[in-house]
Amino acid sequence: MSSHRTDRLSASPPLFESRFLDFFSRVHPSIPAIVFVPVVAVGVWAGFDGGYDVLQVVGLFLLGLFIWTLSEYWLHRLVFHWEPDHPLGSRLHFIMHGVHHEHPNDPLRLVMPPAVSIPLAALFLSLFALIFGTPAAYPAFAGFIAGYLTYDYTHYHLHHHVPRTTAGKQLREQHMRHHFQDHRYGYGVSSPLWDYVFRTRSRKLNDR
Repeated sequence: MSSHRTDRLSASPPLFESRFLDFFSRVHPSIPAIVFVPVVAVGVWAGFDGGYDVLQVVGLFLLGLFIWTLSEYWLHRLVFHWEPDHPLGSRLHFIMHGVHHEHPNDPLRLVMPPAVSIPLAALFLSLFALIFGTPAAYPAFAGFIAGYLTYDYTHYHLHHHVPRTTAGKQLREQHMRHHFQDHRYGYGVSSPLWDYVFRTRSRKLNDR
């Protein structure tokens, strides 16, 4: 890979003219864990405090984790890759996800900034409470957030390291094909499950 292309892939261009706003578009990869690991712990604790036993808390946690895998797939497919035919929409798409495809190795734009993740987490917590009621929503939401953290750090790992496990190598190949071969395939980052279900698994061009 040429030095020029390497520099372009790793570049971190400003997204906003305002330095104040642009500051919030970048985030150190440790921040999601600092913000959300306590949320996971509190959610699990709230399940026990609400009277659930170990099996019930584990079951709700796994349900939330499962819901995350589906949410990850559809958020990536429908929201991040939605490109409306309007200059404002195109600009919004670039800010949300297009910049990542232009500069996929920017180390400060590989995990979701709290300015986006915290409001989204609040929205999903409200939906969990509406659907499951409380306190059931809390351990389920803890599993959902654990899934989100797995996604964020898997994404960072796939871009900045070469996985040694077979599963890790397969995930990296799928994600790199999504970036550099055809972005209409390979929407799952931390799990390929829904790409198999919805037939969007990234494959070699001559396999299609």
